[in-house]
Formats: sequence, C-alpha cells, structure tokens
Amino acid sequence: MDTAPRVSASPLPRRAPAASFAERDLGPPPTLDPSPMAQHGPALHAEFAALWDRVPGVRGCVVAGIDGLLIAHDLGPDTQPYDVATLAAAVMQIGRQSAMALHHRPFRDSTVRTDSGSFTVYALSDSALLAVLGDAGLEPDRLHPHARPVVERLARLLRGYPT
Repeated sequence: MDTAPRVSASPLPRRAPAASFAERDLGPPPTLDPSPMAQHGPALHAEFAALWDRVPGVRGCVVAGIDGLLIAHDLGPDTQPYDVATLAAAVMQIGRQSAMALHHRPFRDSTVRTDSGSFTVYALSDSALLAVLGDAGLEPDRLHPHARPVVERLARLLRGYPT
C-alpha cells in the first residue's frame, strides 16, 4: 500500500472550468438593487465602450460593489462576470488595506499584470469599483489617462448606490 502523500503539479488548487461561480447550483443570482442598471445601464455601457474605443488592448469592464456583487459588465462569453467582480473586490480590499497601513490614503487603483494580460481595479466610491481587463499589449500608462475620467463619470452615475 502506497502511503506517500500525493503532490500536485500545480502549487495552487484549481477548479474545473465547469465549476465556475455562474454554473454552480446555488439558485438564482443574488438580487441587486436594480436602480443603477434600470436608470443608468445605457450610460454605463457607453463608458465601457469609450474605454474599448480609446485604449487598445481593453478586453472588458466590470462595475461591482466592494462586496463583490456584480452591477454591470461588458465581458465576452469566455469570462465569468461574477468571478471577475469577486476578484476585483478582493484586489480593492487588499489595495485599501495596503494604503492604510502605509499611510497612503485613499486607495485609487491597483493593477495585476501577467504574461497574458492585466487586471486593473479603480475605486469609484466607498461602495463601488471598476475593473478593466486587458490583453498582454495593454500598458497601464496608456489606460490610466483614459480610465480616470471614466471613473469620475461612473462615480457620479452610481452615487447613492447602497453599501
């Protein structure tokens, strides 16, 4: 009988693609306050389109609450918006804690870069965020000047979104 522990080739546990958040049998998605989308859906999507058009390499955008609940997105079918919203909330919370610990407040944005792309999270308010996914060619220095005015406009649109 073999009693040696099994070692995975991957250092982190990986979930199967079919086990994504959107495909889990958890019942219907959480009910969100529909007012941001009902009132501002076209305006939110116009801001997403502005980033797509002005910044080469943008692959999609997500607006979420800092609790990770999805508000709006323009992601393709191969990316799960609920997962991106949750990841963006985690990145924002780590950024906020880092900013507080270093006495560099308030948190504005944080970027995670890999060989195949980037993930930038911007604070819209104390209760909402914008996440921008980019391909490998997207440079944050090109994104930031275009994203910051979008962040300001989105923050105005979502003012009063429940915390």
